[in-house]
Amino acid sequence: MVKSKVISDSTYISEIIIYGIQEKKGNEIVRLDLRNIKSSVTDYFVICHAESSTQVKAIALSVEEEVYKALQQEPWRKEGLQQGEWILLDYVDVVVHIFKTDKRQFYGIEELWGDAELKSYQSA
Repeated sequence: MVKSKVISDSTYISEIIIYGIQEKKGNEIVRLDLRNIKSSVTDYFVICHAESSTQVKAIALSVEEEVYKALQQEPWRKEGLQQGEWILLDYVDVVVHIFKTDKRQFYGIEELWGDAELKSYQSA
């Protein structure tokens, strides 16, 4: 008998988001698991970066399309689409941060949430 692996809704959403990022070749994709951190307001952060504002925007669009295709869900909130240097897509239980390379280094979100379990993903 094969045991089935049950995953939470937020984990499933994060995997769809990661696929959307991979489709547009996002760099250094990481998922921070914040579920065991008391002060966290979400389950996961998914973070990546790209070299240009055009690619940052393309990644955001890809994420939105993949999540909508799988779950018919729009982000609860979107920020940064005009400038394309740091786009935030808030799916409540999963928050996506898509940076231009220099902005990711400047803000250092992974370091701010150093207690979170970090998992890296390959770009497609």
